[in-house]
Amino acid sequence: MQVAGGDYFNSHERGSIDETIRKAEQLSRIEFSVFVGKADGEPRQFATKLHRSLVAPGRSILILVDPTARALEIVTGDWVRRKLTDNEVELAAADMKTAFASGDLVGGLRRGINLLAEHGRAPQTLHAGE
Repeated sequence: MQVAGGDYFNSHERGSIDETIRKAEQLSRIEFSVFVGKADGEPRQFATKLHRSLVAPGRSILILVDPTARALEIVTGDWVRRKLTDNEVELAAADMKTAFASGDLVGGLRRGINLLAEHGRAPQTLHAGE
């Protein structure tokens, strides 16, 4: 779990995002990282670079939000891509963008993280006779 937000979040907002990430990681077994700030160069390349620097990039999702450039990038690792479809990631991104457009950065991140975790969780196994 990692949240980098600089001056974008107060301590309560940061705690709220941290809690959302913890619950999402428990549900999905995917590691989540969030970066909110100015991308160094082109946002997609910067997000990919940040993702590669994570401890377990294959099992991770990195969400980059550059409010100044109005950029949102979601980078997923190899293991994560076996659990989440591109369509599911795009749906989470669309939900986040809608919230961001209305000025709700924290809510958008929380909803996006929850959607990604919900889609990425392991399906419940039902056994005959239970």
